[in-house]
Amino acid sequence: MQTAVEQQNPTSFVDRRSAGAPRTGGPERRQFTASVNNANPAICELSEAVDQYKLRHHRRFITFEELHKVITDLGYHK
Repeated sequence: MQTAVEQQNPTSFVDRRSAGAPRTGGPERRQFTASVNNANPAICELSEAVDQYKLRHHRRFITFEELHKVITDLGYHK
């Protein structure tokens, strides 16, 4: 049984997950750099490093282990 919306416009569904579809709708979304407006250079450096890691490894989100790798690659240690 179809709902009233489906009966009115049955072809309105657009599968945006398909690999061949070009991305539209503005700039690329980033997890950190799009929202960082802090003057602290260490925070800016970390956010840029995380975003670069995500771009290189085609990841939208990273795990704690990956974040630890990014931080240690920047030279931080306990």
